[in-house]
Amino acid sequence: MAYESILRTLEKPGGGEFGKYYSLPALDDPRVDKLPYSIKILLESAIRNCDEFQVKSNDVEKIIDWENTSPKQVEIPFKPARVLLQDFTGVPAVVDLACMRDAMNKLGSDSDKINPLVPVDLVIDHSVQVDVARSENAVQLNMELEFQRNKERFGFLKWGSQAFHNMLVVPPGSGIVHQVNLEYLGRVVFNSGGMLYPDSVVGTDSHTTMIDGLGVAGWGVGGIEAEATMLGQPMSMVLPGVVGFKLTGNLKDGVTATDLVLTVTQMLRKHGVVGKFVEFYGEGMSKLSLADRATIANMSPEYGATMGFFPVDHVTLQYLKLTGRSDDTVSMIEAYLRANKMFVDYNEPQIQRVYSSYLELNLVDVEPCVSGPKRPHDRVVLSEMKTDWHACLDSKVGFKGFGVPKEAQSKVAEFSFHGTPTKIRHGDVVIAAITSCTNTSNPSVMLGAALVAKKACELGLEVKPWIKTSLAPGSGVVKKYMDKSGLQKYLNKLGFHIVGYGCTTCIGNSGDLDESVASAITENDIVAAAVLSGNRNFEGRVHPLTRANYLASPPLVVAYALAGTVDIDFAKEPIGTSKDGKEIFFRDIWPSNEEVADVVQSSVLPDMFKGTYEAITKGNSMWNQLSVPSGKLYSWDPTSTYIHEPPYFKDMSMSPPGPHGVKDAYCLLNFGDSITTDHISPAGSIHRDSPAAKYLMERGVDRRDFNSYGSRRGNDEVMVRGTFANIRLVNKFLKGEVGPKTIHIPTGEKLYVFDAAMRYKSEGHDTIILAGAEYGSGSSRDWAAKGPMLQGVKAVIAKSFERIHRSNLVGMNIIPLCFKAGEDAETLGLTGYERYTIDLPSSVSEIRPGQDVTVVTDNGKSFTCTVRFDTEVELTYFDQGGILQYVIRNLIKANN
Repeated sequence: MAYESILRTLEKPGGGEFGKYYSLPALDDPRVDKLPYSIKILLESAIRNCDEFQVKSNDVEKIIDWENTSPKQVEIPFKPARVLLQDFTGVPAVVDLACMRDAMNKLGSDSDKINPLVPVDLVIDHSVQVDVARSENAVQLNMELEFQRNKERFGFLKWGSQAFHNMLVVPPGSGIVHQVNLEYLGRVVFNSGGMLYPDSVVGTDSHTTMIDGLGVAGWGVGGIEAEATMLGQPMSMVLPGVVGFKLTGNLKDGVTATDLVLTVTQMLRKHGVVGKFVEFYGEGMSKLSLADRATIANMSPEYGATMGFFPVDHVTLQYLKLTGRSDDTVSMIEAYLRANKMFVDYNEPQIQRVYSSYLELNLVDVEPCVSGPKRPHDRVVLSEMKTDWHACLDSKVGFKGFGVPKEAQSKVAEFSFHGTPTKIRHGDVVIAAITSCTNTSNPSVMLGAALVAKKACELGLEVKPWIKTSLAPGSGVVKKYMDKSGLQKYLNKLGFHIVGYGCTTCIGNSGDLDESVASAITENDIVAAAVLSGNRNFEGRVHPLTRANYLASPPLVVAYALAGTVDIDFAKEPIGTSKDGKEIFFRDIWPSNEEVADVVQSSVLPDMFKGTYEAITKGNSMWNQLSVPSGKLYSWDPTSTYIHEPPYFKDMSMSPPGPHGVKDAYCLLNFGDSITTDHISPAGSIHRDSPAAKYLMERGVDRRDFNSYGSRRGNDEVMVRGTFANIRLVNKFLKGEVGPKTIHIPTGEKLYVFDAAMRYKSEGHDTIILAGAEYGSGSSRDWAAKGPMLQGVKAVIAKSFERIHRSNLVGMNIIPLCFKAGEDAETLGLTGYERYTIDLPSSVSEIRPGQDVTVVTDNGKSFTCTVRFDTEVELTYFDQGGILQYVIRNLIKANN
């Protein structure tokens, strides 16, 4: 190994050793001391994995010289310590592993060798549809509905948990993926066979960043990246800039972690942190609980950063002990991080880190606040809420406006709720939900909400019965400390029963409103409100009938549910009337920080975490009753519309196919700029007239059981039909018409994209795609590359690519080509009706990363493009026919 000279042994305090580690101080390079802690994690990974092929010494030098290289957008390979999947993305990953086993078996090799090489944690954090609320047994009823809807998917993952080594599957009902990661899965430091190294993780959900609060570097990626990583391949990433965010002071009484998060989100959005790391430091850090840090880290996607990182300190170690990690483990974590100068001790003088830019916040300046009505970074100070609400009613329709005419703003809609006459106005709350991973990891705000409920109940306040209330903790631990505190009964009394442990209202799973309420809103054009403790509040996401959606702390969710409206000044107007007729104000029900701290101290205990996570190994009754085959090879059911064997490895042989050019290809789609992965990848509901709908109906699936593309990600037949099925697709062939169709060039017929692609395939024709700038921008989605490959697309010629999507195309053996600077289809006079030939050498040794190639059309045009295979590793994938094929052949060679 290139860096064997800096291998050291970490001794245990009482004798013996923890293991070996690569020592960053042993590099004896002054640049390393000044690196941000988050960059040191990238550096250690590069050193440990340096093999001069996937990771080179030059990559290590780029990271050491971060201060000079990061402004230059240099790319580095990164090998995270583990991969985190949740069930929607876990299913296609397990499908691919099962297919790889089949392929190895057919090639006469030991198929059991196909296992994740990097540890994989797969959490089935099923999204809970709040069909049942305000009921003591809501959890059980909602869980039964989830198992009915998703039995086949859950069963497949249960098979995977038994069939694959190095893969831990957390059963449904344990909690939301991010909180389970924080409380149970996060290692902070790995000890793998006596080798110590920092925990780092990539996950298939954007809020994987919550783990950054624990000092574990983690962020969200797409499915192909995650699969490649778990099979031992490096990720290619731009060495990021790091924004240093200094925290000083202490939060004032009555200010919650959520108020801090919304303030930080607004500041970072304004500063501009897209594609960057944010690293928090300063004396204010010691005043922030781990749960507060995790709440800030969780919101990284909302402020646009790759991650919001909190280095490990004493607060982290205390949390690890609280959540049931053993004393030995915590001792090893501290010893390793101190030895490698990756631990922050606020009792010692601090070395000034170098950052790309700097921000500072005195915690004393944070005010109680909410965000909305349509975006997470539109913060409103609580004292200005009533004024802001009226401004929103007045303003024209937009992020901060509803365009309600003055004369209609005081409108009262009368209706009957189960026989009782009642009224609804603009700003009235119809959904109040304590939901999502953002806050439910945080005992102070959860128990704070319960204290608000207790005070309200004792004064005789009630929540109107037509407000849809719910409580969805991120893990079962919350129920335990709520029960221990004796406060859950007060939340229940106000309608905040526990409905399940998973994503709910924040992801749009709020369930239906009562019919009478829904009718009153629609018939009178009322701007109804939802108040939720989630992290996203975009219009139409929470519920189609709540046009105003405010993010708030759990205690504020309870307060607004009691008030019944967002059109209130909590400082001056009463929240309600007590049982003896007295006006009750916000200040009468709001707990002090001391009250909250006392109940947290007495109610949140380590045994609760240990007991909750024992269920991961024991499962639950519904999970345990799932009957699944025991074999190492999966028994594919050809009639299943959820789990299907894709044809990735059909006719695969041990000999790599070598590079492929493109000959006389037709253009399947002709795009302009900014085609996102949402345009390409199947997402959302399955349209009733689409090819996917036709496929399902032909197999006897009723329209009401179509479910979503997300839930059917394990069936390539559904997903390939949903590729390019976006109703907002803009294809130049359609001359202004928007939708999921294209022109089949030989006949001139207008067909669904899938139908045209299949016709080209059946006729033996290759296809390509023409595109503009930023092709594949947006969220990284594996099916944005898998789908086009299965449709027969051989190459994409674009002005530029989004970074991750380009590497996903390479992984699926589609050639990415870039027009030369200043050129595009338009300047070259390409209509898309030409036939395209791309001549590549037949030996991969004759192709260089980033070389020029000539594209020739059948009408005599010729132009030069850059082939976007950016590294030798990517050329190897291309030679092998794709990344998964490369892994299979490598494993077979290693075993022979």
